[in-house]
Amino acid sequence: MNISITGRGVELTDPIKEHITASIETLKKYNLDIISVNAIVSAQHKKGKEHSYVEFVINLAHKNSIIIKQNDQDLYAAIDLATDRAQKAMRRLHDRVTDHQKVGLNEAKAEVVDVKEQAQKIEDEIIPVELELYKPREVEDVLEDLKQSGKMFEIFLDHEQKTRVLYKRNDGKFGLY
Repeated sequence: MNISITGRGVELTDPIKEHITASIETLKKYNLDIISVNAIVSAQHKKGKEHSYVEFVINLAHKNSIIIKQNDQDLYAAIDLATDRAQKAMRRLHDRVTDHQKVGLNEAKAEVVDVKEQAQKIEDEIIPVELELYKPREVEDVLEDLKQSGKMFEIFLDHEQKTRVLYKRNDGKFGLY
């Protein structure tokens, strides 16, 4: 990792450089292949007060650069705030990379094959059921069965060999097709 520190309108003393370098070194713990970090320190006068500005440009391999800009009246406070923001951005990026694992093509194909096998097993497990549909029944008998069973409808053949449906209506009465 290359670290470059630039001062614009600010004299960079050794303690300032060491503080910036130590702050940048804390970013290594996220294992994100940091190519380089450019730290730009500048000072401006606004409304009679001097403000220190710190800008970190973090270049990552195979990802977009992270740019952090921070200002404060105290230079060390600005460096610490910028470092905290950079750590937060790096932590978010690290979590995004580690939590969202990419599934390879071979694993995806294996999952598709497993799903197809399970679907075939389910299709093979059809259990035939003897229907009472072909036995002619009286409407009164079907009505009693429907009241006792709690079903919503019953399909049956009447004595004239017509398919009929007896169903429960919303108003509690029964209908017959």
